[in-house]
Amino acid sequence: MAEPGVASLERERAHRLVRAATRRLQRIRFRSIRVRTTLLATVVLGATLLLGAAGLLAVLDQRLTDNVERSARLRAGDVAALIEAGAPLDRLAADDVDESLLQVLDPTGTVVASSSNVDGQPPVLDLPVGSTRTVAGLALSPEQRFVVVSEPATVAQGRYVVLAARSVDPAEDSVEAVRNLLFVAIPLLVAAVASTTWFVTGRALRPVEAIRAEAEAIGATAAGRRVPEPASGDEVALLARTLNDMLDRLEQASDRQRRFVSDASHELRSPIATIRNLVEVARSDPEGLDVDVLTAGVLAEDLRLQHLVDDLLLLARLDEGRREPATAVDLDDLVFEEARRTRAATPIEFDLTNVSGGQVLGNPKELQAVVRNLIDNAARHARSKVVVTLLRRAGRVILTVDDDGDGIAPQDRDAVFERFARLDTSRARDQGGHGLGLAIVRDVVMAHGGTVAAGGSDLGGATFVVDLPAHT
Repeated sequence: MAEPGVASLERERAHRLVRAATRRLQRIRFRSIRVRTTLLATVVLGATLLLGAAGLLAVLDQRLTDNVERSARLRAGDVAALIEAGAPLDRLAADDVDESLLQVLDPTGTVVASSSNVDGQPPVLDLPVGSTRTVAGLALSPEQRFVVVSEPATVAQGRYVVLAARSVDPAEDSVEAVRNLLFVAIPLLVAAVASTTWFVTGRALRPVEAIRAEAEAIGATAAGRRVPEPASGDEVALLARTLNDMLDRLEQASDRQRRFVSDASHELRSPIATIRNLVEVARSDPEGLDVDVLTAGVLAEDLRLQHLVDDLLLLARLDEGRREPATAVDLDDLVFEEARRTRAATPIEFDLTNVSGGQVLGNPKELQAVVRNLIDNAARHARSKVVVTLLRRAGRVILTVDDDGDGIAPQDRDAVFERFARLDTSRARDQGGHGLGLAIVRDVVMAHGGTVAAGGSDLGGATFVVDLPAHT
């Protein structure tokens, strides 16, 4: 059996090998993007160039052949015009005795005149008048291909036929020269594009690799690190900026979660410790036990614990985004209900004269929690009076709760909505709250598409204004 230290070293070595293999696979995948991009660009360009070259050569060959045919037909036409004008036919000259020829046939098909390079030879081709044919193997040059045309020349003796032929080898030589040039140029161009694509892709992906490496290094112990943002201002820079924004939000959420867990643990510990203390005191002195005091204390702490757990569960549901189907809710009914409940438990005066109808679309239980927490908060901090106003204006429902307490300092008016907020004012939680009521108000209102703000009241205390979209 291996010793613990040896086993630990083996496990660590295995972990290092796994991490190294993972990084290597990631690098291979990263490089494969570069390879695939280069191969794709090379294949597409190569195929395009080959198709273009084939089309170019075909068009060039056709154009040059047409030019040769046109030249031969023009020559035949000139000779036919001379014959019709009565010019002597004893001898005809070709432009180039190596690449062209002329023959004049009388109405019987006998050669009566020809260029010197086919002098004394029979007709080179039996060709209908006005037609064209490309042939090889003429006696003039058996290894060459010629375009042969025939043109008529009508005179008093009958119709003569002029045969003119021109070699297409110069045209084919030109096409071959272009083909050889493309044979060299296309591979060079493809290689240049492949090299450029490889270099540009690698340069473009270099910031991505830096982002990946930094993201891999970021962990729970290095949450403050951020991926590098290139100064290029392109999509990669935008990606890095988005990742950093996401990391900022994740870090803030993680910090809030840690604070939330810490504060929740502290808040839960207090009623549990109180209940335990009451039970231990009763247990240590059973003779002097006052059952009413014990049960009242335990019940009070149990209710406090229950309210705290209910609020924590509500916030957890809001954080998870779990929502029940929305229904039409009359806020004025909730205001009257919660004010009646609070009025029965406190001597505070409630002014509800400015509460009018206001209907919103949402979750009834969550909206009731909003109204309850605002009224309880106002009643807890008011000296003698709370004024609740509810009105509808421009498609919005505005709920305002004022008290005549000590108010909230301007610098604390945003902080009061934080979970387990602790303020150095009379609104600290030693007055009965546990620091979640206003946080629930903010989260529920935001989940319903509204806003909530704290400010100073005309009564001298604090005012809370909730703005929700009205249900039409």
